[in-house]
Amino acid sequence: MMAAAQPFVSGAISKTINMRNAATVEDCRKAYDMSWKLGLKANALYRDGSKLSQPLSAMALGDGAANDDLADLSPVARAPIIAERIVERIVEREVRAGRERLPQRRKGYTQKAIVGGHKVYLRTGEYEDGRAGEIFIDMHKEGAAFRSLMNNFAIAISIGLQYGVPLEEFVEAYTFTRFEPSGLVEGNDAIKMSTSVLDYIFRELAISYAGRTDLAHVEQADLRPDGVGRGTVADGLPASGSTAAQDAADAVSRIAGAGYTRRNLYVLNGRTAGNVAIAEEAFAAGPVPHELTDGPAVASAPNAAAAVVGVATRSAFTAKLQGFEGDACPECGNFTMVRNGTCLKCTTCGGTTGCS
Repeated sequence: MMAAAQPFVSGAISKTINMRNAATVEDCRKAYDMSWKLGLKANALYRDGSKLSQPLSAMALGDGAANDDLADLSPVARAPIIAERIVERIVEREVRAGRERLPQRRKGYTQKAIVGGHKVYLRTGEYEDGRAGEIFIDMHKEGAAFRSLMNNFAIAISIGLQYGVPLEEFVEAYTFTRFEPSGLVEGNDAIKMSTSVLDYIFRELAISYAGRTDLAHVEQADLRPDGVGRGTVADGLPASGSTAAQDAADAVSRIAGAGYTRRNLYVLNGRTAGNVAIAEEAFAAGPVPHELTDGPAVASAPNAAAAVVGVATRSAFTAKLQGFEGDACPECGNFTMVRNGTCLKCTTCGGTTGCS
């Protein structure tokens, strides 16, 4: 293909030849030899798996334990095994005989937010077990045609959910879509930026009903009423799988929407003891070094609040050591920008501020 076009172009044509992982030095020599015989001016070779990271990979490890035995193998040894195990991505779906309609009186929640200066109202309807079964979308500033399209789009999504299409499939299809209105999100406790209205809506649904906290910009632990930042939760709070916490969650789910509570119900008995335990851990960590503060070193913390501040200061210093500059990524909004030459690169989504 390159040889057919090269005689008509004064400059060089560069086309990457993507070679399999098992390609040898002799295969590379033959490729360059053929390029010379065809009169090409430029060529590029890439062997699959030759770099620590690459944009596309033919080898994919599943999330389950079926491929755990491959994690320690080299790319060369792993390639033939993966080729035998993975042929195509298989999405498991629950097959239903027909449409599972929602009860006439149903629970759910309404979320109001402002996306790029436009108000968006999202209303959900749930089954008795807390699964999402329908959505309604209202944007009062848009024209009648756009509002009608959004309403009918919501009906299509609702019918799909009631016929058994997994919510995760809609999330994967519509998150990170890019069109106006977009930008900063106001009024949502977990989402602070979106690339479009659909991106915001399905981020919200994923966080509330699918537990996809990776799509949130704020950690759910920081939204709890007794949250005091990072630290080791101690003896006072029961574990999330304990009987008391589970019983309380089941009782609330019968009267409140799972999306409203965001599957984040905690029994708060003993919360004071938990906070004190975190403060005691900060005391045990010793004084805050002088380089971590703007003033003199803290020799002792007079109260629990000062100790917690010390922990937060250490966290900020740790982030600096990891290279984070403190700027928000223009693509995903996460504060995970690191220095990349004269520009910044996001370690979350890979976006840059100008450099490739």
